[in-house]
Amino acid sequence: MMRFIQYIQEFNLISVLLRILLTVIAGGIIGNERGRHGSAAGFRTHILVCLGGSLTVLCSLYASKIIGLNGDVFRIAAQVVSGIGFLGAGIILVKNNITIAGLTTAAGMWVTAIIGVSFGYGFYVGGLLSTIICVINATLFTKLEHKKLQAMQYYVEVEGIKKAQSVLEQIETVVNKDAFIESMPAKSGIVGNVGFVVTIFQIDNSEKIKQALNEIEGIACVLPG
Repeated sequence: MMRFIQYIQEFNLISVLLRILLTVIAGGIIGNERGRHGSAAGFRTHILVCLGGSLTVLCSLYASKIIGLNGDVFRIAAQVVSGIGFLGAGIILVKNNITIAGLTTAAGMWVTAIIGVSFGYGFYVGGLLSTIICVINATLFTKLEHKKLQAMQYYVEVEGIKKAQSVLEQIETVVNKDAFIESMPAKSGIVGNVGFVVTIFQIDNSEKIKQALNEIEGIACVLPG
């Protein structure tokens, strides 16, 4: 057993094949989970990112151990850490000037690249454990986060633009501090009326908040957003 461990830690044909195989498997597993959650970077993308990180290291080791070139075997691999940021930056989007999407996918791709680097160096335990953690993060933790961040929207229409500021101040006292309020044209089409979309993130109190909104003087109606 110890001989086998030492053998796959060395740079030889079997260890190279094993490292590439584990790289493809790890990238595929992580990418498959991201793809299931609708991520733009899914199965194939994560495989390529992970394989690229691993192959970068293997090229450095090949140049050092087989060809015999002098140099730092960590130098090229170190560029993966910063270089993958350019790819991740293309995934991050800003929606409606307030919501940032794609951060998890970008971070996941960065970690996937480093997992490829770890397999390239033959750090199998670190690569395998990191893959398992990434899968747990993409499944269990994602569900917990979505449960926490569930939102409820209400459309509130104010009778007359003169009352808008006063009503808005009262709405802010009713909803939580993390709520988001956005103005919009009145759905009723009544001239002078103003509409607001109120987004609350603690849905446990949504009915109480709706009732409190209905009691505010100057609000014509409160409807599900």
